Amino acid sequence: VHRVQTIIMDYRITPPEEILEATASLPRSKSIITRAMVMAAIASKTYTGPLAEVCDDTATLAGILSRPLQGTIDVGPAGTAMRFLCALCAATEGADCLLTGSERMLRRPIGPLVETLRSLGADIAYEGADGFPPLRIKGRRLTGGEAEIDGGTSSQFISALMMVAPLMSAPLKIRLLGDVSSRPYIAMTAEMMRRRGIDVEMDLDSVTVPDTPYRYRSPEDDDEADWSAAAFWYEIAALTAGWVTIPGLRQRSLQGDSASAELFERLGVLTEYGDEGAELSATPDLYSRFDADLSDMPDAVPALAVTAAMAGIPFRISGIGSLHDKECDRIEALIAELAKLGMLAETEEYGTVLSWDGSRRPISELPVFDTYGDHRMAMALAPVAVFVPGIVIRDAGVVAKSYPGFWDDLRRAGFTVEDAEEASAEE
Repeated sequence: VHRVQTIIMDYRITPPEEILEATASLPRSKSIITRAMVMAAIASKTYTGPLAEVCDDTATLAGILSRPLQGTIDVGPAGTAMRFLCALCAATEGADCLLTGSERMLRRPIGPLVETLRSLGADIAYEGADGFPPLRIKGRRLTGGEAEIDGGTSSQFISALMMVAPLMSAPLKIRLLGDVSSRPYIAMTAEMMRRRGIDVEMDLDSVTVPDTPYRYRSPEDDDEADWSAAAFWYEIAALTAGWVTIPGLRQRSLQGDSASAELFERLGVLTEYGDEGAELSATPDLYSRFDADLSDMPDAVPALAVTAAMAGIPFRISGIGSLHDKECDRIEALIAELAKLGMLAETEEYGTVLSWDGSRRPISELPVFDTYGDHRMAMALAPVAVFVPGIVIRDAGVVAKSYPGFWDDLRRAGFTVEDAEEASAEE
């Protein structure tokens, strides 16, 4: 497996000249692949599942898991790898590593996971600021028993604990305190573990995992197109009033983001499923307002917020507190970039709600959008070109983190995607 090379380039985007009829070649689900790789590693198996469309995050984790958990392990900007490896290193006897990452990664909190692992006997020390990477970890067999963690923190903390529980000396019961965010991702982990012989029990405020070994399962059984990536094609279908075919997109999915189909129906996109995937088509029936609690699927917020704003639909999106600690502060980033379009969105309720009342102010220049090193910001802002041809997306190569073929798919759909500097020189 080779890590995808992220190209630093600014792209100028113009829309198709004809009605859009496109087929999107989505990557496979990053959430499913990363979990499958960790479970395979715990079962002392080599992951052999779908990696045809390797993205930075899956390539990084695959490379690390192909070697002993020793020495300095640098995950770069891969947050999933940081959280899953923190638990895996702590629960693997003989592991001895310094777990570190990119500059942004060293500012993303990991304290709740570390403290819960410590309560189970883990030997983890902060090498920098308390609560943040880098982490010095010496692996040992953890005790199991009962532990607790704030359910409002990253669901990946909880999934990480669940996946390593079979390595512990006793069953593990995780008590989830407060409101649980991104619960479908926890349910995904539980179901994938059940498919591999681990009888996970879940209720509203706890998860119980027995200390039984993983059973081998062909990872192809979990092969699904990535619903988080599909959200950007729903956005494109909505803004172009065109048609999009997405092979491999399942209605009955392990992924909680499959709820995007219902949410985008409010924004004018219908979904029909067939044997090969999903067909998206536009409808003139739009809601006059878009109000939604996205605590279960916060990754869809950029696509939904930009779609609603460009369609002129006021919105109020709640349950988004976790987005302040993603690859960037996605909420503040969305507010800043929508302002370049004359739309003054704002936060409410201590940063847990993003809203826009529909008001606009004139803009005097063609927007040049910043991506903040965040793949989802780049993909959410690109379709703005449908309404504002010639927009520029800075550092467009960040999409390699999850969807390296995005710009190629956009070109095949009829968009013009060109180097912004070269395009300016030719004018």
